Amino acid sequence: MDSLGLPVAVTVHPANVQDRDGAVAIFRRMQGRFRRLRLIWGDGAYAAERVRQAGERAGWTIEVVEKPREGKTFTLLPVRWIVERSFAWLGKHRRLAKDYEFSPHSSETMIYIAMTNLMIHRLKPD
Repeated sequence: MDSLGLPVAVTVHPANVQDRDGAVAIFRRMQGRFRRLRLIWGDGAYAAERVRQAGERAGWTIEVVEKPREGKTFTLLPVRWIVERSFAWLGKHRRLAKDYEFSPHSSETMIYIAMTNLMIHRLKPD
């Protein structure tokens, strides 16, 4: 997602694939397509060395936004809310509220359709 919460690239994978492995796959997919991209924010799952190396190969810096170690109270983390908000936008679309799709490719397509719909309505709300 970009800083507005719109997708840059989408990859859907099975639940048995770790986020860090999925990140490496999507970095490969994105490499060479976004010349102005310099910084990628991620949560603690992206703190793995292989994720950092995959980002560096593409010329990006991976910055991990971690939860504070002290206390168990709610804390609004910088930039992380952007991704959570984007997932909420996707959850408004019935086909994306549950796993109705049989193939990951059709799930990716439905995400692109939902976000295209969002962008169109931002351009012309009526």
